[in-house]
Amino acid sequence: MKATAFALAAFWAGALIAQAPAPPQHAAHLERLATLLDLTDAQKTQVQAVLEQEHAKIKAAHEEARASGTKPDWQQMKALHEQIQQETIQKLTPVLSASQLKKFQTLQEMHGEMMHRFGHGGPPGADTPPPAQN
Repeated sequence: MKATAFALAAFWAGALIAQAPAPPQHAAHLERLATLLDLTDAQKTQVQAVLEQEHAKIKAAHEEARASGTKPDWQQMKALHEQIQQETIQKLTPVLSASQLKKFQTLQEMHGEMMHRFGHGGPPGADTPPPAQN
């Protein structure tokens, strides 16, 4: 759970430029996203704002989970992340062209697959059903 939460938070944190001065890796990540999506300067500013909002929501959810003193349920946290990602897509829809939005969604999916493949996709076997009992 912590690995998944951290991986997702790290991904979105890396997609942001924090308020000035931004760490070089954050600026580089946003620049890479801007290049991949072929963003205009105006779009880049708007995308940055949306991603900062998303990051703040994810960070608040993680802090709330830590403050509760109980171990958060992995499925609940995954659902929350998916909900926040859908809200982000809705906010980006009027900002990006159809092709840019499709590329952004593809990048999100690829990132999720990589996180899962390299062990950051949740608890072991979380998406595979248990073996059949005879």
